[in-house]
Amino acid sequence: MNQTETPPPADSADSADEPVGRVILLTTSHRVAPGLLSWPAWQALHDADEVLCADATHPQLPYLREAGVRVEQAAPTAQELVDACAGGRTVLVVATAEGDRPLTDGLARLAGSGRVVMPDLELLPASYDLPGARLLDLVQVMDRIREECPWSSQQTHKGLAKYAIEEAYELVEAIEDGDQDELREELGDVLLQVVFHARIAEEASGESGAEAFSIDDVAGGIVDKLIHRHPHVFGDDSAQTPEDVREHWLRTKAEEKRRTSITEGIPLGQPALALAAKLSSRARTAGLTIPPPTGPGIGYDLLALALRAEAEGTDPEAALRSASRTYRDAILAAEGRGE
Repeated sequence: MNQTETPPPADSADSADEPVGRVILLTTSHRVAPGLLSWPAWQALHDADEVLCADATHPQLPYLREAGVRVEQAAPTAQELVDACAGGRTVLVVATAEGDRPLTDGLARLAGSGRVVMPDLELLPASYDLPGARLLDLVQVMDRIREECPWSSQQTHKGLAKYAIEEAYELVEAIEDGDQDELREELGDVLLQVVFHARIAEEASGESGAEAFSIDDVAGGIVDKLIHRHPHVFGDDSAQTPEDVREHWLRTKAEEKRRTSITEGIPLGQPALALAAKLSSRARTAGLTIPPPTGPGIGYDLLALALRAEAEGTDPEAALRSASRTYRDAILAAEGRGE
């Protein structure tokens, strides 16, 4: 060897030929039942030389051990994990709910330094959220708020009723404004009212005669209702037009309710124009021709206008609200505040 040549490190040839090993970071969704993992995840768990998890209470651990996977509780540093892969070993880390950020950041720093021979790194999702999975988060958050918040823990159905009305009106306003961001937020506020009331209902006392129910009972009830009222989707009936669908809906609804009057189920506390339109719609659907009553005062005039609007296919409540918004703009303009 020429004396001017620098001899390579004694272990460079060996390290170049040595397998680099493999690190697998296994992630799971807490919104999916523990143990329901993908087939590639189960294969990786059984094939790994070592399986680690920093959280001794991780919900997946009982199911992994039941399946014969040996899991060691450990929270290695990035360097320790790299060292554990020496000789071509595969080390699988079951990620905690927090995502093991210090470990992943440490691995990124080592890889970026260029001074460390890194094992192969793989992120393996073992379970995925299904559509609607975040609703489970909402239920969990509501449970905690109901238990720990001094204000929320004292609320009742009657006390919250006004908020349901307010949120419904704000939702309608967002729809009429065409603001998608506002629409998404207001839908969330309406959804909160549903979950809040259902959570309160879980605590119903048998002594008061009230029957307890949960958000699952609420969802189950509407699912059953929708399936029953859509025989053209879930059954053998057929519907080719929106009119056919409406006929199915009205027929099945009538069978369910067994009402003795078409006025049953119409809330009298709703806005007056909407009430008049609903009564008119029910009468027209039932084939009843009832002349609007007459009497002194503007109320009867408004009733006649509402019935006429409904018969012509116009929602009188929405029409007046739209006209009122235009009137509001005119007021702003008169004040010098218009756009």
